[in-house]
Amino acid sequence: MIAKQRKEKSDIQSRKIAFVQDFLNIDNEGVIEQFEELMKQFTVPMSVSELNRRIDRSENDFKSGRFKTSSELLAKYK
Repeated sequence: MIAKQRKEKSDIQSRKIAFVQDFLNIDNEGVIEQFEELMKQFTVPMSVSELNRRIDRSENDFKSGRFKTSSELLAKYK
């Protein structure tokens, strides 16, 4: 069961990456506006405390060397 969940998560991650890559190639402003409206329907605003918690965690990750440069990310997904 755990292996299946990992595979499904991996498949979702791959699909999201492919989606973002395709999205970045869209040149039609109207299409982008439609995506923005769609995203507004499915996103829940984050509370200030949650935002601060995420900022703190990100800063700690950076200080601990747990990050990737933009060059590393681009190389991984080319």
